[in-house]
Amino acid sequence: MTTSTHAPRHRQAETTAASRLAGTGTMIRLALRRDRLRLPAWIAGHGLLVLYIGSTLPQLAPTKEDLAGITSLLSQPVGRMFTGPAFGMDDVTYERFFAAGYVPYLFILAALMNIMLVIRHTRKEEQTGRAELIRASVTGRHTALTATLVVAALANITAGALVVLLAVALDYAFVGSLLVGLATALTGFAFAGVASVTAQLSEFSRSATGMAGAALGVAFVLRALGDMIAVGGSALSWASPLGWAAQPAPYVEDRWTPLLLSAGLAAVTIAVAFALQRRRDFGASLFPPRPGPARAAPSLGHPIGLALRLQRGGLLGWGAAILTLGVIDGLFTQSMLDAGEEMPPQLSAVFGSEQLLDGYVGFLGAFTAIFVAAYVVHAMQTLKAEEDTGRADAVLATPVNRIGWLGAHGAVIALSAILITLITGVGAGIAAAAVTGEGELVGSLVMAHFAVLPAPLTVLGLCAALFGLLPRLVAPVGWLLVAVLGIVDLFADLLDLPEWFRMLSPMWHLASVPVEGFDGAPFIVLNGVTLVAFVLGMAGFRRRQINVV
Repeated sequence: MTTSTHAPRHRQAETTAASRLAGTGTMIRLALRRDRLRLPAWIAGHGLLVLYIGSTLPQLAPTKEDLAGITSLLSQPVGRMFTGPAFGMDDVTYERFFAAGYVPYLFILAALMNIMLVIRHTRKEEQTGRAELIRASVTGRHTALTATLVVAALANITAGALVVLLAVALDYAFVGSLLVGLATALTGFAFAGVASVTAQLSEFSRSATGMAGAALGVAFVLRALGDMIAVGGSALSWASPLGWAAQPAPYVEDRWTPLLLSAGLAAVTIAVAFALQRRRDFGASLFPPRPGPARAAPSLGHPIGLALRLQRGGLLGWGAAILTLGVIDGLFTQSMLDAGEEMPPQLSAVFGSEQLLDGYVGFLGAFTAIFVAAYVVHAMQTLKAEEDTGRADAVLATPVNRIGWLGAHGAVIALSAILITLITGVGAGIAAAAVTGEGELVGSLVMAHFAVLPAPLTVLGLCAALFGLLPRLVAPVGWLLVAVLGIVDLFADLLDLPEWFRMLSPMWHLASVPVEGFDGAPFIVLNGVTLVAFVLGMAGFRRRQINVV
């Protein structure tokens, strides 16, 4: 009689495979619990974009003739660079205008949602050490990534379904609406795969997010350049995942096959992510972090130098993006003038002037200020991250005092906001002058950007006050302020918003140059509000405990 203490080899392989995914269901529920506010907000953003555009287009262009009058905004090369390949603009309808001009931004929104979701639940968890605590229980090596991708799939399906339902509710064709929703979901899942790969490459969540964001930026540039070449796109458009999502031509040709490329990219990147995860140590990355210099630069011995170093990435990233957007807007100037004679009065009202060129110049200054305010909120979140990770404790244990630390960061962020705004004004002015031949537009655009500078600086002061008094509210209130700026500046006249709501936006109190003459009184008052709010924030930060709300 013999006995064996070894299980059959195939049983052992099954156990090993199962152990790699142990606890997946629990991790899915945990991720859904943690994102119970974030995910509904992202998904609602998709629905609100569809609902808003669908209800606004009939107001902007009440007749088909009005709608045809603004198709040049999308069909010209600069317009196609900004939006998409412009299918169906020769016989435009509301649904075709929606697909040509606004659906591409659904794809970008879905991509951002998935990048943030995947990095937050994978690489950031390893970086902070929380994943190690979870792995100490009954969970497998691939559990976190698998659970994250399942949650991403659920979010994409929900967002896509919401897009379809709302588009059909707006009386858009069902097949085209289904294509829009499916393209949105597949594009989001493709970038979930891309983020899954970058999470394996970098040891830090910020770097992983940056690499995935860079991939999205490259995809946008390839799509933009490809669509500029010809209506319907070119070979270069087919090199971009964002280009694949636009090629089904919903409501025009209703092609399904281009979406197979998006599905294929999602499958390949996810498979690569799991393969890379098997090859690296837990908590480590395939690209090891570079060792720093043996001695720190002398500038890091001062709070200003340290703040510059910590804010450098955000300044360069946001600055480059905002400048690029400003240049594109400047290149769009001639297209706006060409379409001006046939533009319906409802759309002209958005620019706030019967003189279309002056109104557009003022609009560009305010439009840039909204994105600069978004940069300010992002930069202020860096301070919260420094405090939460304990790095602020280490700095404040030295002779650096709290007021000096917060003041240095505030000064750097304020100077960065001013620099981004003015450089963007110069870039937009040069671009506008190049396409129109009017050199004085450079000075006009710089002045238009300068006139609204107090708006993002006021957001900075309020965020600093919250950081000193109620640090948990910096992100939600800060982004809410950015949303108010955007809603009031872009849609106040169009939606006939009440006066009290308009007054909530700092930009509403500032003159829109060159439509209006520069008014120094609100300019000075808002800067004073910024200074007072910042002083309150420093006083609160000086008195409260670190890492305690």
